[in-house]
Amino acid sequence: MRRALLAPLVALALVLGTVGSAAASSPSRDDHAKVYYVSVGTSMAAGVQPIGDPANLFRTREGYAEQLLAIAERRFHKLSLVKLGCPGETTTTMIDGGICTYRHGSQLDEAVSFLRAHRNHVAFITIDMGANDFPCNDAACVPAGVAKIQANLPGILADLRRAAGPGVPIVGMTLHNPFLAAWLQGPDGQAYARYTETALMGPIDELLRGIFQSAGARVADVEGAFSSSDFSTLVDLPGAGTVPINVARICTWTWVCAPPPWDRTTTRTVQATG
Repeated sequence: MRRALLAPLVALALVLGTVGSAAASSPSRDDHAKVYYVSVGTSMAAGVQPIGDPANLFRTREGYAEQLLAIAERRFHKLSLVKLGCPGETTTTMIDGGICTYRHGSQLDEAVSFLRAHRNHVAFITIDMGANDFPCNDAACVPAGVAKIQANLPGILADLRRAAGPGVPIVGMTLHNPFLAAWLQGPDGQAYARYTETALMGPIDELLRGIFQSAGARVADVEGAFSSSDFSTLVDLPGAGTVPINVARICTWTWVCAPPPWDRTTTRTVQATG
């Protein structure tokens, strides 16, 4: 059984589009020079899927980083991917380490070291971060997660910028909403799906968007690509009937609606709440 990857190709096209001419005019324009795409972040950056190797934290070579590399290679003929994402990474562990092992310490240390060593040879950087900073799936946990992101993410972006130099595009991503899959559980699940978008993922995406923009990073609107807030547009979802487009996309573009053992996109069971 094969499904679409964790991040849809349409979102990746948006990422590449935000890079645009800035990346094309990066310091290394020599057609014979090797240039790099540096990908940092969480399990999405690591390409985690349930079809991945359990001994390697379910990592694959079929994540959004590889998809974006294939698209960007049309512009950069000697482009190589430096894939540093860590499953389960938070903004805190990205700075301090503790989950994945890197030669230079934390994921941020590793990225900064590489960027400094290859200055003028980096085409662009992508980052997804923040999804793992929340200890639960309830609005009560939002303030603590928001505080961590506000405290850590601006510094992470500043470190990446200093190491990469002023001309290298950094593209930050908003998040899709895996909890929309609860819609298929009936009226309680539908209420929960709406709740997660208005009280959880929607505000979190606004926070991330603001931090990325304040840091001078470009924003890939993954939330928009998934139509996460659109409950009005109805489409047919095979096996489920007529559902909102946001539900159809989360089920089609991720594994959250797949039956066991393929439903490992989230680590917690989505439960309906009142």
